[in-house]
Amino acid sequence: MHTPTTLIRNGRVVDPSQGLDKTADVLLADGKVRTVGAVTGMSDRVIDARGLIVCPGLIDIHVHLREPGNEDAETIASGSASAVAGGFTSIACMPNTNPPLDTEAAIEFVYRQAARANLCNVFPIGAVTKAREGKELAEMGQMVRAGAVGFSDDGCGVAEPAVMMRALQYVSMFDKPIIQHCEDPSLARGGVMNAGVTACKLGLPGIPASAEALMIQRDLTLAEDTGAAYHVAHISTAKSVELVRQAKARGVRVTTEVCPHHLLLTDVACDGYDTHFKMNPPLRSPADVEACIAGVVDGTIDCLVTDHAPHSAAGKELPFQDAPFGIIGMEVALPLFVKALVEPGHMSLPEMLAALTVKPARVLGLPKGTLREGADADVTLIDPEATWTIDVNRFVSRSRNCPFDGWSVMTRVVATFVGGELKFQAEGNGRLRAG
Repeated sequence: MHTPTTLIRNGRVVDPSQGLDKTADVLLADGKVRTVGAVTGMSDRVIDARGLIVCPGLIDIHVHLREPGNEDAETIASGSASAVAGGFTSIACMPNTNPPLDTEAAIEFVYRQAARANLCNVFPIGAVTKAREGKELAEMGQMVRAGAVGFSDDGCGVAEPAVMMRALQYVSMFDKPIIQHCEDPSLARGGVMNAGVTACKLGLPGIPASAEALMIQRDLTLAEDTGAAYHVAHISTAKSVELVRQAKARGVRVTTEVCPHHLLLTDVACDGYDTHFKMNPPLRSPADVEACIAGVVDGTIDCLVTDHAPHSAAGKELPFQDAPFGIIGMEVALPLFVKALVEPGHMSLPEMLAALTVKPARVLGLPKGTLREGADADVTLIDPEATWTIDVNRFVSRSRNCPFDGWSVMTRVVATFVGGELKFQAEGNGRLRAG
């Protein structure tokens, strides 16, 4: 099938993979980036990108798509639609589905469903252990053969040190990362929010910051011994950030990520028992937020992710202690990261975009995150001056569990191209026309 040629004219082309930040044209042809520079001639589609940023398609390496098992909350198709609406052209989905993604067949299922949706690239992450029970290693070699890009028991950490050691040794053969949900279960068990003054005030059991740091400290020792690639999922505490910083300085193959809510919110947000602020890791203290921001700025934290975790309205209507952990965020992640990092002056937009493009691509070894000639034509167009109000009722996700409803934000995705095909265009945008 012929993919229409697309000429994106006069945009501010920002490609952190090449250190590129200049006004230029971008030509997409045959599903690839053909030219970045001055382009002449006709194209099937022409976009006037003056005032817009043109960058490699955004990448989110931590999402939950709920299929199979909880399709009422999200499906691979609806999650993919949510992704492209947020400017994400590639996402990596976690294995805590029902049944979990712990076999070759399960990994193949994700790819089939993603192909049927035909929206964004979906890369499955396989389970570390069978049924995510933390006891016996899953058949990781077979899952790699089917296309698994990493391994995690996300939702719970691999608690047994011997099992984690064997997992790190095993994945070294395939050069895939272990992505760990860092939380010592004996310290965190029963907790529903950050342990601290607010939890005491609300009479809710807490999850101490040390539960995260303790598992990271153990795992960094194992990663250093094995030489395996180790990735800390959704980091949230000052101590954890410092542990990763020190390990990187020693040469340990460790990377990490942070979510917008751990950069913008603190545990005080739970004061009204609103379950939309219940997540795992929980919202932490102001000092933890400051440390996470500093970690992004100095490069200790590699990637910006959403931990998009859809839940039904009925689930989130339960009492705080009984409601499920998790929020959604792909459709609003970009402006939230701008609010947390760019608007306060912590970093420039191009610096922030590196953590949403080339850096996550490197963590998972994906051939994405660049506008180099010949690369896949995954491109996001962004209006950096657009101001708007988040309205969860306009989300394309099947779920609405987002604590940022009603927030005023700046920066909006105008269009999303995947493989040279237009997969999302913002409502009311008149910049696209036939050439």
